Amino acid sequence: MLDILAWLGAACGGVLTVYWLLALGRIWRTAVTLPTARDGLSLAAGRTQWPSVAVVIPAHNEAKVVGELVASLRAVDYPAFTVMLALDRCSDGTAAAAREAIGGDRRFAIVEIQSCEPGWSGKVHAAHIGTQESGAMNAELLLFADADTLVDPGCLKACVALLESRKLDMLSLLSTMRHERWYELLVQPVAGLELVKQYPLLLANETGKGRRAFANGQFMLFRRDCYARFGGHHEVRKELLEDLRFAQILEYYGMACGVLLADGMLICRMYDSWGQFTKGWKRIYTEAAHRKSERLTQLGWRVRGSLTGLPLGAVCGVSCGAFEGSTIPALIASLGLLFMMAGMVVVQRLGRGPMWAALATPIGGWLVGGLLIGAGRDLSKGRGVEWAGMTYDRGGAGGRGK
Repeated sequence: MLDILAWLGAACGGVLTVYWLLALGRIWRTAVTLPTARDGLSLAAGRTQWPSVAVVIPAHNEAKVVGELVASLRAVDYPAFTVMLALDRCSDGTAAAAREAIGGDRRFAIVEIQSCEPGWSGKVHAAHIGTQESGAMNAELLLFADADTLVDPGCLKACVALLESRKLDMLSLLSTMRHERWYELLVQPVAGLELVKQYPLLLANETGKGRRAFANGQFMLFRRDCYARFGGHHEVRKELLEDLRFAQILEYYGMACGVLLADGMLICRMYDSWGQFTKGWKRIYTEAAHRKSERLTQLGWRVRGSLTGLPLGAVCGVSCGAFEGSTIPALIASLGLLFMMAGMVVVQRLGRGPMWAALATPIGGWLVGGLLIGAGRDLSKGRGVEWAGMTYDRGGAGGRGK
């Protein structure tokens, strides 16, 4: 019996080897093909002429983080930019915290939004109002960023240089996440990996038929003419994942979109608790899967199988093979585990996370699979998506706050 289990574990190890060899190959191609935001610093060096940039940041109850955000923006090394904080129905003192952090810096302004127009999602409406109230359309470039991000002093110069050197109409960054809380260490890397598997960066940066439209709403830098051409946030007013819809619109109009790793130039903590993390990633996965419950369920079990089931099977193969003295199946299973660890160490390194967290991949895989399955279950039962203190009905194509 143990001999049979050893060979079954070897089969798991063989599948892991093939899976992660392919994954490592894709990661390597991505790394050598695409620059990161940090690579833009060398492009920016020595340049003296810069286009004007209007930064618009929608925020809902972000009193805990808005001060850090403002401080990071005040330190930005860019000669011509303004910032509009669009505070959406805040009830936690966000405005007071923002004003204290801004001090007398005239580059910053605040608009407090008291209500959301029917048919709009809250964040999109706030970004739209912030754009209109700030006179942002007079700037040459528009940057939309989230309130829970921190911006490196050189980030704006680096990204503008990348936008222009790559002849892009919009540049989006995948933030470098914080790694302090247990779910940020164990679950977040797998959650991000699953999203990138659905929307590979190489395909997101493609042009033509091979393109897989994708963007990250935590940082989207538009050319003003591009943004105005398709109607801006008004065109995505119903969306809970407006960044993905923006990327699809750009693809429709034949505009060039780039999505790059921030490499520490943009840092983000998305959620303050496991409960918020669960709700947030369910929303992301629901919209990314185009609200298809069966698709979400299939993805969930695939993640659990590939990142939890196969590794556990390989561990069983190593143990049974060693106990029975079956060297070959134990080696095959060990090889699969080695390649999986190598792949996840690379993922951790790219995300600037601790290397040891790669050991927790089976735990992260099981929990992320549960998020996907749970999102599919919620959708099939008609449960609304909770986001920023509101619930949205996503059973149909549009959805509404209630």
